[in-house]
Amino acid sequence: MTHEFIAYSDREALVIALAGRLASDLRGQLSRQDRVALALPGGTSPGPVFDDLCGVDLAWDRVDVLLTDERWVSEDSPRSNTRLLRERLMVDKAAAAHLLPLYRDDMDCDAAAEALADRIEPVLPLGVVLMGMGTDRHTASIFPGADRLDEALSPRAPTLVPMRAPGADEPRVTLSAQVLNGALCKHVLIFGRDKREALEGARGLKSTDAPINAVLDGATVHWAE
Repeated sequence: MTHEFIAYSDREALVIALAGRLASDLRGQLSRQDRVALALPGGTSPGPVFDDLCGVDLAWDRVDVLLTDERWVSEDSPRSNTRLLRERLMVDKAAAAHLLPLYRDDMDCDAAAEALADRIEPVLPLGVVLMGMGTDRHTASIFPGADRLDEALSPRAPTLVPMRAPGADEPRVTLSAQVLNGALCKHVLIFGRDKREALEGARGLKSTDAPINAVLDGATVHWAE
């Protein structure tokens, strides 16, 4: 398993460089094809990257934006990843992008997964994906010990997998590992010494114990203290 690891002097330097790298990847792919799918994580870490990326001048009207995973909460919840995208990415120039939500308020996540996948599959494979990682080595909502972990890691997994996991406050829906791993450009964003140590400790572990390993090959990891 090989991946590139870039350590930055501080978080501000990382944010500026990563936003530029994502923009460059998108421009390169848009020069060769009509549309590009960009998958992004939720949580607190990527917000500053979105703040920079949203003002970049590129053909946003040809970019399909989706989340790597979503908590099954309404979009007005502070825990909604969709809300994060709408408030911090889908503004300024990036307001022209097309958002593919991973939430429906008329059904539960188990029932909605297939219907939501029907809207995502036409834009696959992903052009660019940015992923995060927790100290437990989960990525997206593919958690160690989750109820459908084996399904999410399977090479025959569906596009979207409903997921419930110890420590997760609500049900979630996540892109499966095979969809994330199929992206043409893969990036991972982590902050802090504890996450760097978790990543280093993932070497040699099975993907069921360290789900990040299922998507790490060929990725670029961006880290700052």
